[in-house]
Amino acid sequence: MKGNDEAPAQPRPLPATRHDRPEDRLALHGGAPVRRTPWPTYDKGAVFVHPEDEEAACRAVRSHLYFRYDHRPQHETECGRFEDELCRFFGTRHALAVSSGTAALALAIMAARVPPGSLVACPGFTFVATPSAIVMAGCRPFLVEVDQDLRMDIDDLRRRWDPRIGAILVVHMRGFAADAEALARFATEMGVPLIEDAVPALGAELNGRKLGTFGAAGAFSTQSDKALNCGEGGFLVTDDRELFARAVALSGAYEGRLRRHFPDGEPPLTGLDLPLLSLRMDEIRAALLRAELTRLPERLRLFHRNYGYVAAALADLPGIAIRQPVAPGAYLGEAFVFRVPSGDAGWFARALCREGVDARNIGADDDLNVRAFWNWRFVYDTDDLDEIRAMLPRTAGYLREAVDVPLSSNLTLDDCDDLVRAVRKVAAAAPAEHPVTAAPAPAGSAEPVRR
Repeated sequence: MKGNDEAPAQPRPLPATRHDRPEDRLALHGGAPVRRTPWPTYDKGAVFVHPEDEEAACRAVRSHLYFRYDHRPQHETECGRFEDELCRFFGTRHALAVSSGTAALALAIMAARVPPGSLVACPGFTFVATPSAIVMAGCRPFLVEVDQDLRMDIDDLRRRWDPRIGAILVVHMRGFAADAEALARFATEMGVPLIEDAVPALGAELNGRKLGTFGAAGAFSTQSDKALNCGEGGFLVTDDRELFARAVALSGAYEGRLRRHFPDGEPPLTGLDLPLLSLRMDEIRAALLRAELTRLPERLRLFHRNYGYVAAALADLPGIAIRQPVAPGAYLGEAFVFRVPSGDAGWFARALCREGVDARNIGADDDLNVRAFWNWRFVYDTDDLDEIRAMLPRTAGYLREAVDVPLSSNLTLDDCDDLVRAVRKVAAAAPAEHPVTAAPAPAGSAEPVRR
């Protein structure tokens, strides 16, 4: 079953919003909110975990074998079985379960032999874990503009290419595929590895191929809001035997344990010349994830159903620009992101929250959202926010316009209808609250100041 293949459910007719009726008054102004029950999100316990998954974790606890390297052969451990199942799911030769998505990213950079001190190109719209992993790997982030759909802008990367760049780290941010095919070709042209941060897009596909399989390695997270969830954790996938061996050794396969990952022959290296970073996954998390993996296709189907339903119901709404995929179905669907190009996205997000729908303006000045590049203070030689934003002016402009609504796979179509009603209600009031003015065109991006 492929979540990308299902046609979206057809939106159901909703009553029109009229501001001459008391029930259509914004909750910001004392009107009745669209919904009064909490918007389902992972931090409120809205996770896709079944009793069978809980039992699998409990079974691992009762085994008293928590460390992934014990007396059993690799293929009998929970981590080993999870890795084998990931290889089948992604169609890759190798998979390595680790302690977090950040660990997977850093291991991928180091195992790809990116020289320490190199620049690693990454988009200006991503979670702070991306530049953090680059720093963790001993490299420096080289930030790249994103386009109006918040994808890494390959034209900006080409125009500002620096020979010190040792790798390209593309991010499928908020579950939407970047143009991984074009970036893979460009990386080959420039002679550097492409590494995919597929942390926010586990299970999503681009043109029938799973994200995370276009580059030298793909990194994923199993943190609480991801498509597979064990609280913390992650994994990487790759077809490169030596890259895999280096990642295994770096992650903490000491004293011959590296051999367990190569049952058909000797590994291509001993690992003794690499530091041991202790970034392993444990057996309890792996057991939980193995059980969840059996239901991942169903969860992907629900993500796609809900996203497709909401996007179709709001496609004709003036005043907002819904993020568009790079190819049909090339998204996970765990977030509904749109821009308010000629309005106040901060006000729009606050109004949605008062209507009972969780929402954030990604580029808000009063929200230390670590998906906005100017909040990565460790990257820059300056604390001047205006100077930092001027380094990627188009990205800064788009993030200031962007509203982000989480879409749990647990949402019902009634929940989706609430979201549609809330967005329409707020959008209808927006022109009166904030008269539309022509937005200035973003300036060309400047070379960032970086450490």
